[in-house]
Amino acid sequence: MFKNYRLLFPLSLTVFGLGFIAGDIVQFTGIAEAQSANRVFELRTYTSNPGRLDDLHARFANHTTALFERHGMTNIGYFSPQDAPLAENTLIYVLAHDSRAAGEASWAAFRDDPDWQRAFEESRRDGPLIESVVSVFMDPTDYSQMM
Repeated sequence: MFKNYRLLFPLSLTVFGLGFIAGDIVQFTGIAEAQSANRVFELRTYTSNPGRLDDLHARFANHTTALFERHGMTNIGYFSPQDAPLAENTLIYVLAHDSRAAGEASWAAFRDDPDWQRAFEESRRDGPLIESVVSVFMDPTDYSQMM
C-alpha cells in the first residue's frame, strides 16, 4: 500500500480532474459552446490547516467565487472529497480561462484586488487557512465534451 499521501495526492487529483472534465458525469452545455480554441482549465487543490476547512469554504462561498468572475475566471465546479483523511481538510475546484496567459493575468489582478485583500486578511484573523495549494493547468482532449 502506498503510504506517502503527499506525493500520491496531486497525481490522483489530476487524474480525477481530467476524468471528471472529460467524462460523462456532467455536461457543460453553455461553457463548452462559448470556449475559445485557447481555453484552458485549471484544477486547484487546497489543503487546509487543521480545523480551518469550514472557514475556507465560507471564504469561497462569501467572497472568492464572485471575485474570480470579476477577474475573468469562470467557476466550473467546487468539490469536497468524501473519504477521510481528505474529507477533513481538502477543497478541490476547477476554473476555466480564455488562455493560460489570461489565467495568469486574472490571478495577478485577483491578488491585487482590495476586496480580495480584505477578505483574505479577515479570514486569517484566527490563523492561516491554507497549508498547501496544488495548481494544474489542463487542455481538454479532442474527445472531451469540453471541446
